[in-house]
Amino acid sequence: MNAHLIVLRHLWVLRSRRPYQLIVNGVFEPFLYLMAIGVGIGQLIDMPAGAGPPGTSYAAYVAPALLATAAMNAAVNEVVNDVWWRIRFEKVYQSMLTTPITVTDIAVGEVAAAMLRGAVAATCFLGVITALGLVHSWWALLAVPATLLITFGFAGAGLAVATVIREFHHHQYVQLFMLPMFLFATTFYPLSVYAKPLQVVVAALPLYQSTELLRGLVLGQPGAGVVWAAVYLAVMGVGGLWLADRRLPALLLG
Repeated sequence: MNAHLIVLRHLWVLRSRRPYQLIVNGVFEPFLYLMAIGVGIGQLIDMPAGAGPPGTSYAAYVAPALLATAAMNAAVNEVVNDVWWRIRFEKVYQSMLTTPITVTDIAVGEVAAAMLRGAVAATCFLGVITALGLVHSWWALLAVPATLLITFGFAGAGLAVATVIREFHHHQYVQLFMLPMFLFATTFYPLSVYAKPLQVVVAALPLYQSTELLRGLVLGQPGAGVVWAAVYLAVMGVGGLWLADRRLPALLLG
């Protein structure tokens, strides 16, 4: 298995392209949402019953969801956009396949690289919300490996999506799915605000499961929902990686 060579290649490229941008891009956007909505609008909002332990502020409730969003965006942008470009135009992988590197190495390596990027961005944002006093439980230490699981789930699924996108404008469909999911997957309010049929739909969204995973850890409320979310994300990542590994040979060797 030579998947680590793909990760090393990404690190080498990142080294020459201002690596601090990785942290800035991963932290700046969720920080703005946290300040504008979590802290700003949060001054006008009373926390609903059951949304976190007693005394939880609205900013502390929103922060784990924005952490999950940061991990999702970093992973998806890495594989859906960059991998698609390399497949369709740069032809980087075709050159790699003339070496002992295999298609499976490429698939696993790209997911691992996306996990690394997403985990770095999300961990930096976790440091920000900790410094702001929005973390009150030692369970939050598990949020770091949890972000790895989130990035694995979205990177695996994103890699599978990258193999089916044919035209550049098709990337808009990815954003058309991700933006509403960000807005409505309980990022800013609990699942209980929805009618029962809609709760089933929202609970099936991967960002909802990611938010449940991190919210349970950061707010110190681990339970069955956290375990289920971890299983959900692991299955999504494995399934996406498997599908991408099946489709890549036709794109790279056909």
